[in-house]
Amino acid sequence: MEDIARLVGHKGTVVTEKVYRKQLRPVLLEGAEAMDRIFAQA
Repeated sequence: MEDIARLVGHKGTVVTEKVYRKQLRPVLLEGAEAMDRIFAQA
């Protein structure tokens, strides 16, 4: 979240979280599910 805040020019993560929460949540969930599949195979 901090990296995204810096990238878009926000001073902190509060605004970033409010603005991008709906867009970021599915991406984070997809990444977590992919990691679960990868490690489940190990």
